[in-house]
Amino acid sequence: MKKLFFKFSGILLIVLLSSVDILAQCAMCRGSVQSTIGNGRNSVGIGINTGIAYLFVFPYLAIAFIGYFWYRNSTRQLKERQMVSSRVQQAMGGHDQQ
Repeated sequence: MKKLFFKFSGILLIVLLSSVDILAQCAMCRGSVQSTIGNGRNSVGIGINTGIAYLFVFPYLAIAFIGYFWYRNSTRQLKERQMVSSRVQQAMGGHDQQ
């Protein structure tokens, strides 16, 4: 499970970093960019595209961090439960032999 998580997160990171030119815009942003391009300025469009890309990435990063900490906490609790159950079995086995 841990290997699968790291493989998936690695592939996701490669995909996100390799897609440099993300051109997703809402209708209002597109109208703003088209009016500035008509005036001869393209810097606004580049800035808006970069902002949209940042807004796109951060929710997925937050979900990835929450998932990682949840997974880590659940495996830690599983190990603790296994340790307690093995100690209980040892204690029960010790009483049977006496």
